[in-house]
Amino acid sequence: MPVRKNPDKTLGESLRDHGLSRRGFLKFCAATASMMALPPSLVPAIAAALDAARRPSVIWLSFQECTGCTESLTRSHAPTLEDLILNIISLDYHHTLQAAAGEAAEEARFQAMEANKGDYLVIVDGSIPGPDSNPGFSTVAGHSNYDILMETVEHAAAVIAVGTCAAFGGLPQANPNPTGARSVMDLVKDKPVINVSGCPPIPMVITGVLAHYLTFGRLPELDAYRRPLAFYGQSIHDRCYRRPFYDRGLFAESFDDEGAKLGWCLYRLGCKGPSTYNACATMKWNDGTSWPIESGHPCLGCSEPSFWDAGGFYEPLSVPLTATSGDLLKTATVGAVVGGGVAMLAKKRAKDAVANRQPVTVEELEDRL
Repeated sequence: MPVRKNPDKTLGESLRDHGLSRRGFLKFCAATASMMALPPSLVPAIAAALDAARRPSVIWLSFQECTGCTESLTRSHAPTLEDLILNIISLDYHHTLQAAAGEAAEEARFQAMEANKGDYLVIVDGSIPGPDSNPGFSTVAGHSNYDILMETVEHAAAVIAVGTCAAFGGLPQANPNPTGARSVMDLVKDKPVINVSGCPPIPMVITGVLAHYLTFGRLPELDAYRRPLAFYGQSIHDRCYRRPFYDRGLFAESFDDEGAKLGWCLYRLGCKGPSTYNACATMKWNDGTSWPIESGHPCLGCSEPSFWDAGGFYEPLSVPLTATSGDLLKTATVGAVVGGGVAMLAKKRAKDAVANRQPVTVEELEDRL
């Protein structure tokens, strides 16, 4: 993986050199607009911005993680991994994807930092043992994760925390947090930090954030947890195709009962959709093939802080929002009325939450009982 200063050619010129036609370029821009929840009217502006943009140098740091976020990135289809690395960004350092190893790999990082000082992006994958932790808990080339992080971000333009481990501490930070794991935003205070949470994140969300940065030269609008609103602005619950069953009070009680076979709501099987904000329901996985709830499994809430410590994965948060178990055991007609009322209340709260950019937490759901 050669390291070089950002080339003189613009992104548009680079894409044309690789055989992309003007028509193909506009289709790419239209897909980018759709991915970032932007109106079609902005496609010409996106095309103009990308055509003139320079490829940024990207340094990807891997710390306390499972490589799942990189696995997710390699399955991106808009743009593809090849387009992302070869045409859109200059991925100058990545443990898993780079050919170099040992001293040559670390030298690549230093060269990229020096050649692109003040302009490069740092992507962090995994949590970091804090400055008060034993530095030997997680090291690269004999240096602690914390030292490498602070050294690398010093002259970065911005930092992107990819995955829930980097964004919020994730599994390494779960009780009792033996390594003193910390999130990127806990440690980096003097640089813009954007969180792309999920375990792992949706591949198109990772590439979409990079595309937004290239298009507008800035990070997208963020929610209270520093996540891009375009992807984390609505709850899984509000986008879920099973929502009509929830509104009617129809719930699967086990994974093999009649309700499960009919595709009823998975709330009582532990679905964390009402307290989870992500785009899984609309963007899906594996090139738009499916997503967990469509495959019959409840949402685990993996894009939210402390989801590992938020209770059992298959235990319901509570009865649906404000409804009581007694309400839900009444006749189907009453159940439908209750479901409709709950739906209206949930929609209002979701709208207020989006307006205020304040995600609904598990604790808040429990307080409503």
